[in-house]
Amino acid sequence: MIQKIKQAFIEKFGKHPILVKSPGRVNLIGEHTDYNEGFVLPAAVNKAIYFAVKPNGLDKFCFYSYNLQETYETSINSIEPCQKQWANYLLGVVAQFVNDGKTVPGFDCVFGGDIPLGAGMSSSAALECGLAFALNHIYTFKYSTLEMVKFSQKAEHEYAGVQCGIMDQFAVMHGKANQVIKLDCRSQEYELFPLDMSDFMLILVNTGVKHSLASSEYNTRRKECETGVELLRKYDASINSLRDVTLDFIQNHENEFDATVYKRCTYVIEENMRLQKACEALLNTDFTEFGKQMYGSHYGLKNKYEVSCKELDLLVNIAEKVDGVLGARMMGGGFGGCTINLVKKEAVETFKNQIIASYKTPEGETPQIIEVVIEEGTHLLNE
Repeated sequence: MIQKIKQAFIEKFGKHPILVKSPGRVNLIGEHTDYNEGFVLPAAVNKAIYFAVKPNGLDKFCFYSYNLQETYETSINSIEPCQKQWANYLLGVVAQFVNDGKTVPGFDCVFGGDIPLGAGMSSSAALECGLAFALNHIYTFKYSTLEMVKFSQKAEHEYAGVQCGIMDQFAVMHGKANQVIKLDCRSQEYELFPLDMSDFMLILVNTGVKHSLASSEYNTRRKECETGVELLRKYDASINSLRDVTLDFIQNHENEFDATVYKRCTYVIEENMRLQKACEALLNTDFTEFGKQMYGSHYGLKNKYEVSCKELDLLVNIAEKVDGVLGARMMGGGFGGCTINLVKKEAVETFKNQIIASYKTPEGETPQIIEVVIEEGTHLLNE
């Protein structure tokens, strides 16, 4: 893919660019914990967006999407959201550098990749981080990776209109091969944990269901969690989020809660506990225990947070019946998208065959099955 992007750039602009690889990401456990100041456990993967970028000496930015075969150009003095949605992710990044007082001269950019769209692998974060990294390198702005992460997140908020948390951009930029990132969404401190995948595969299975309910239900869940925090603050003013609440403490006040709010809050507290156990399991190379926590996460999301759907549940049920599948769960906001499955390598073909035999998308098609490998975050490639 990178050779195609490089070649397209040379044919279009007649010069040799710098090349950047910006990966997609998966999240192994820790769902809906980010906006509750909890923990997440993402990793960068081998599906990526590739960039070819070079200053052009002109007063314009020229973007070319290789996958869509579309061009967007704008003056360097006219950076604002446009009708072309994919261009907004890139313009939003340029805007962050400009808003921070930097002059961004005109440049040409060709990008394209193999991150499956609609699979919850954060192609938008890969797009933002890739361009931020390229511009920081070309113009020697000397921003840290965390500063570029924040620029990328703000680009998505302000230009794409998506109020995302920081996990996606953080994982895309900070990923390391054969390691997962335990990110503290409150402090933005992180630890790396080893994930030796020599005997295992991570496999995503796409339900083929679009997340039509995800945004409205996301806002509802967020409000329900805030309601729980407000109630508990009456008893302990130091509580700022569900991160500060123990299971014992909330259980002591169960009778004061609306039943739904109680389910939502206990899910978040238990999910943070599952993530801690999952990290301990990685340190002990105990993949059976890690998989058990993945299953626990799914059933918490299904029964307590109620963001699953029948297709996601069916895929997890199929996975549970296959020898050699250690863990499975829905990944992402919910109501569609993918499951993520931890599968022993000798069981991969059996698992795939079982999925194909037992599951069809709502359109009656074979589901997309995506094997992923944990790789480095956004980085410069040798030209």
